[in-house]
Amino acid sequence: MKESNSLIDLRSDTVTQPTSAMRAAMARAEVGDDVYGDDPTVRALEERVADMLGKEDALFVASGTQSNLIALLTHCGRGDEYIGGAGYHISNYEQGGAAVLGGISPRHLTPNEDGSLDAAAVAQAVQADDPHFAVSRLVCVENTFHGRVVPQQALEHVGKVAHENGLMVHLDGARLMNAVRATGGSPVGMAGFADTVSLCLSKGLGAPVGSVLSGPAAFIARAKRMRKLLGGGMRQSGVLAACGLYALDHHVERLDDDHENARLLCERLAQLDGIRVNTEDCHTNMVWLNVDKPVAPPLADFMAERSIVISNPYGATNNVRLVTHLDVAADQIERITDGFAAWLRE
Repeated sequence: MKESNSLIDLRSDTVTQPTSAMRAAMARAEVGDDVYGDDPTVRALEERVADMLGKEDALFVASGTQSNLIALLTHCGRGDEYIGGAGYHISNYEQGGAAVLGGISPRHLTPNEDGSLDAAAVAQAVQADDPHFAVSRLVCVENTFHGRVVPQQALEHVGKVAHENGLMVHLDGARLMNAVRATGGSPVGMAGFADTVSLCLSKGLGAPVGSVLSGPAAFIARAKRMRKLLGGGMRQSGVLAACGLYALDHHVERLDDDHENARLLCERLAQLDGIRVNTEDCHTNMVWLNVDKPVAPPLADFMAERSIVISNPYGATNNVRLVTHLDVAADQIERITDGFAAWLRE
């Protein structure tokens, strides 16, 4: 745990530092050349995630963006189409890699307020078997969405509609374990509707690098070829996979601490005049604020002088996202709140 007067970085849960115990796990990891399939620690991680999510096999990759891209390239061919949500990470924040590198056409639907796609809209979006249209192959969903847990029933309904129309389903579950801890559900239960799942290790779970893509064994065999095509074949990557195994052993239950710290921060900031925050939207480790005056860049500069690092998400001028993680201590919440209160007074 960090000292209460140390730097507080609230930009994302990707900023976490490996713990000393995680570094020790890296040092003692047994490794081999993973491109040849010789790294036992990588295989242990892949088997662990596949079993945890109820899938046949899994593939360790460098990042969540790479994991999603590999999934899209493996599910779809050039000229095919995927259906997803406007505002989802795949659609907005991964440089359109499916179209740029895969020739895959996106069809983005407007999600419901809770982050779910409307199943009827998905069914309507599936292209008819007509040479004028791209071939619909895949539906991409996301959980969590902006820190909110997407209702499981809605996800399963979309999955059912997709399968009834002959489409596969990919779940961008970068922060799926946050959703699991927030709801008390099981990973296999929350991922069961999806054919493939991307799970990120370098966000709330606190590993320095990596995501795991899981799915049917035949799919993962093809995905491994895509990983190599994208330059993602790693060699003695067991030193990184060891971090993922350590995170799954030690950092899943502690996500509850991040959620509690976010809830406390949300409640305290909601008491400040000039800040609007919906406490009911604080499901996991993200707090979204709307303030009465533009915040970029004066607020960030003001907070930086107090050793609190924040950012405005994607160029927003009145919105701020604050993310708690394993390097944010409970006794730092008051200091964060005091910083916002001081800025509002000025």
